[in-house]
Amino acid sequence: MLNYTDLDRQLNALPAAPRWYVGFSGGVDSTVLLHLLQQWCAANPGSPPLGAIHINHGMQSAAAHWQRHCAVVCRSLQLPLITCTASVHAKGSGEAAARTARYRAFQEQLPPGAVLFLGHHLDDQVETFFLRLLRGAGVEGLAAMPRRRSLGEALLLRPLLDYTRRELEHYAAHHGLAYVTDPSNSNTAMERNFLRVELLPLLASRWPGYRQTVTRASRHMAAAASVLADELGVPETVHSVLGDAGLVLAPLIAGSPEAAATRLRAWLRARGYQAPDDAALVEFLRQLREADVDANPRLACGTYTLQRYRDRVYLLPEFGAPPPTESLALVPCASRAVPGVGTVSLQRGYGAGLWLVPGEQLTLRWRQGGERCRLPGRSGSRSLKALLQEWHVPPWWRDRVPLLYVEDELLAVGDLAHCESSRWRTAATEGEHRWNLSWEPLASARSD
Repeated sequence: MLNYTDLDRQLNALPAAPRWYVGFSGGVDSTVLLHLLQQWCAANPGSPPLGAIHINHGMQSAAAHWQRHCAVVCRSLQLPLITCTASVHAKGSGEAAARTARYRAFQEQLPPGAVLFLGHHLDDQVETFFLRLLRGAGVEGLAAMPRRRSLGEALLLRPLLDYTRRELEHYAAHHGLAYVTDPSNSNTAMERNFLRVELLPLLASRWPGYRQTVTRASRHMAAAASVLADELGVPETVHSVLGDAGLVLAPLIAGSPEAAATRLRAWLRARGYQAPDDAALVEFLRQLREADVDANPRLACGTYTLQRYRDRVYLLPEFGAPPPTESLALVPCASRAVPGVGTVSLQRGYGAGLWLVPGEQLTLRWRQGGERCRLPGRSGSRSLKALLQEWHVPPWWRDRVPLLYVEDELLAVGDLAHCESSRWRTAATEGEHRWNLSWEPLASARSD
């Protein structure tokens, strides 16, 4: 019988964390995991506070019932529950889209340093191995699910990978745990269900120990993938002028396509992202090798997007909103959080800066086309489009750079440069304030 003390080795080895969370669907796997961790924490004073996160995909008619069930279970265990809705936009596999939305929602809820526990078990691991094998995955894909990996600034841990689904069901029955059952689990039109219901029982009739042998093969693949990644190394992270994390193109695609794919996967894993499907990654790398110098190949992977700009490949920020179209007022000492842009403010200074008439109001606008700016010390004005290109501002930011105006006079282009104007003064007289535009782009753009 599975016991909470069976988790001692894994849990005692965890780094200090501000909080522990269980990804709690209400199914048998996460229910057993939540109960085990609640018992473990009760027996180990000083362990991090434990809570649960329930993601409501809204894809099942019973979704609201499952959410209420999770709330009841958490109340009975005296554990806090976070519930959130994840929008699923399925362009292909609904399962893959739901998984992408779920992990994005988890990442949004987790504070830095937290640990998220997921209830994946041995049968899940074996099913993942076969699914990836049948899709033609390579060494890294056949390593299946890692026991632990980073998830943004948090840690993801799967402590039940050594236990079968039947063992978890036995534990739930022994402790009288109530859980929900997803009716779609019997729908063999779904690939994983077809494996579980049709193929794997047939394998078990001939090879009863297939779970252990497949898991052993998966561990061999993980070890081989680790050695290969160590040999090739993780590419160095560079940043755009606005902080987008990326990597230099030439070293990335050096050598064989297989080596390039391994380098990119290693870099993504180091940043807490799951690698793209093999076919999509191979095609993206082909485009990077063969595209014209001024082309910008792009790969959308659900929770993140990669795009080439000049001689680098960047992770794009999750803007969450289109570029603004309306002007916004901005007053001294005030800041504005602008969706899809970041935070913009006028900061007080006592040296060089912008001179304003008391009570004067400025406006923020965004590029519409035709804007021009004459930089201090230069003769003649230049189009804003040309200047943004000269400053190597990535294309995905160019319509989001805040432009500071007084009436119809363009004074500043974000905090990248200011335009020649009598409003800018190099020194302030005693008691007189000067103002400077401060722009903090979306935090995701400045990730390290």
